Formats: sequence, C-alpha cells, structure tokens
Amino acid sequence: MPSPVLIENEQFGEALVGALTSMVPGESFSTVLDATPPAEALLTFAPRVEVLDRAVEMGVRWVHVLATGVDRIPLDRLRECVVTCSRGASAVPIAEFVLATMLAFEKQLPQSWLHEPPEQWNIAALGGLKGRTLGLVGLGAIGQEVAKRALAFDMQVVAVRRHSGPSPLDGVSMIDSLPALLETSDHVVLAAPATPETRHLFSTAQFAAMKPTAHFVNVSRGSLVDQDALIAALDAGQLAMASLDTVEPEPLPAGHPLFVHPKVRLSAHISWSSPDSMSRTLELFVENLRRFRAGEPLDGIVDLDAGY
Repeated sequence: MPSPVLIENEQFGEALVGALTSMVPGESFSTVLDATPPAEALLTFAPRVEVLDRAVEMGVRWVHVLATGVDRIPLDRLRECVVTCSRGASAVPIAEFVLATMLAFEKQLPQSWLHEPPEQWNIAALGGLKGRTLGLVGLGAIGQEVAKRALAFDMQVVAVRRHSGPSPLDGVSMIDSLPALLETSDHVVLAAPATPETRHLFSTAQFAAMKPTAHFVNVSRGSLVDQDALIAALDAGQLAMASLDTVEPEPLPAGHPLFVHPKVRLSAHISWSSPDSMSRTLELFVENLRRFRAGEPLDGIVDLDAGY
C-alpha cells in the first residue's frame, strides 16, 4: 500500500478521513498529527505553518488545497513541492450567486417585497439585465461561468485580466485596461486571485471611475478591495451599491460599518455553497490523486511565483 495521504483541517479532518476512505478504498488517509513518516501527499485548506513544515519533513511532495484561492498558504515553504488547488470546483455556484446579486440589484430585492400596503400598486421603476454591460475583472473558471450566464440574459460582457490574449469565450470582449472597463460597466464583478500585486486593486481611483449607477460585486477576496475607499465612494454617490461575499478581515468584527451601510449587501463568504459543493471538491482531489499515483500531470497546478 502506498504511503498515507495526510489531511490537515482542524474542523473537518476526521470527517474527511472517513469520506475519502470510502471514496478511494485502496488509499489510506491520516491527519498530520496522527501520522508517522513517510508521506507523499497533503490535503489541506489553510494549514498552520508548523503543521505544514512537519508534513514537508515527512516527505510530502504534493500539496492539494481544498479551495480555489491559495492566499492563506505559505507558498514560500513549498518550493520543493507541487501545489494544486480546487480550481473550478465552486465556479458554478459562485456564478449563480453573482447572477442572483445582479438580479437583486436590478429588481430591487428584497425591498420590493411587501409587508404592508404600498402607497401605489402596480407601479415600479425596476431595472433589468438585458442590454446592461457586465465588466469582469478576472476571466478564470469563475469569471467564465459568470460570463456564460450573463450572455444568456442578453448582457454585453467585457473582461480584463492580467495576461493579454483573445477571449476564451465567444461573446466576451477583452478590454485593454481596468479604467476602460469601469467607465462602461453597469455591473462590475471582481473574480481575480489574491496576490501581493492585486492587494487593494480597487481603491479610490477605481471607484471614482465607475458609473454612479453601477453595481460592484466581490466574490474574490476582501484584500483586493480598499474597504474604506469603497465606503467613501458609496457615500459620495460614485457607485450605487456593493454586494460583498468576501471582506477583510473574515469574519468582520461586530460594529463594522459594512454591516449597516444602506448601499452594501453583505454575505458571509458563502457564494461557493451548493448541495454538491463538497462532493465536487473531493472528486477533483480524488482524480488528482489518481493522476499523482500514475505519474500523470495534475490539474489545477499553482504557479508558486505568481501566487495562484
């Protein structure tokens, strides 16, 4: 039998051992603290540095992250390892969540729901998605799934990303610069990776470049947004609303102004959730484990220098 696959997850470690043991009968799985050397692979979410170092000392040469983003992983300690992530595993539910936020903005939900007789019946000034321009910042797995759904609603879709090149999707137009995207977009969706280079990618200048009627959505990481600048821009009317599924820090402390701001729709980093989210994530890992044992190229490889 090959060496055990190590699992590091304080909250779900034992549950993952049980689930994976039933999914891959020929493999053995153990939490890092219970294992003895040698070991070749580590499955983790956001490991403590000392536990990660111990896993490397035990011989781990492949680390798989149970998330799309790897900004919580000390990648500098893994230079001798191949690192993969669960890229794409949550793209569909996140894209659905983004469409829900855009529809809620246009259709004025939940404020359109009634709890008492309104002043007027059968009259409203609701918006729609047809003909609106969606600006995507990032066009990876999540951005592409958002684009597919937006195109189905007859939206105009434009995108900007770090690397130049043709659009991977018909109907999506690539934009040369972020300011050019912001000045034309009715909905701006942030779906770029968190790296040192993208920290506060959205700050005072970016919010000032947006339409005053625009809706901003962040399903990336809170570190990409200067939240003080966002609040100031909302207060100044430089954009109409922000839907934030990710913030900094997480969780936000009690009393934070984002909880009560009238132009903010805040959720607790739940856009990834769906009935089969965990099964899809584990299936992706299991397929990579098969590839690892067979010596085949792995999916979702992380560029340790780029940070995603």
